Amino acid sequence: MTFPSFSPGDVLAASDMNAVGLWLVKTQTIGSAVSSVTVSDAFSSTYDNYRVIISGGAASTALDLRMTLGATATGYYYGQFYVVFADGTTNTTNGNNTTFIPVASGTTTTLNGVVDILAPNLAEHTVFLSQGSIGSQSAAGFCNGYLGDTTAYTAFTLTTSTGTITGGTIKVY
Repeated sequence: MTFPSFSPGDVLAASDMNAVGLWLVKTQTIGSAVSSVTVSDAFSSTYDNYRVIISGGAASTALDLRMTLGATATGYYYGQFYVVFADGTTNTTNGNNTTFIPVASGTTTTLNGVVDILAPNLAEHTVFLSQGSIGSQSAAGFCNGYLGDTTAYTAFTLTTSTGTITGGTIKVY
């Protein structure tokens, strides 16, 4: 694919602009001392795949953020790999028919995470690809998984593993 190149004074056609980068679809502000945040109208038939970026804010303690789609509380499968900062040990965890996908983390100074969500609004399995630090483990890593149903979703919820989160934003592209 050839990426568009623009020069000062160019008249930009819609076809040129439609080929540029990620489009911000939704911004959700995280409240104060909350243990979950629901982002409604995040997914539609307009796009097949999405990127969710969680940043800013802080947590009451080191914690992990867990994602669910719609009201579905079962059928999540994942594998997670991470490296502990203190000693460099590597660890893996997995989930087999769990109630969430781990996607991000928080500490008393930050919230962070990047999640690619493939096909959330299509009638097929939804795939999750996340990366970031793991607050409860003082570690960094990635997690891949899927939701094993064929429901089309429009919303997701982030829930804390423990404690609460305050401030920051969730942006859906």
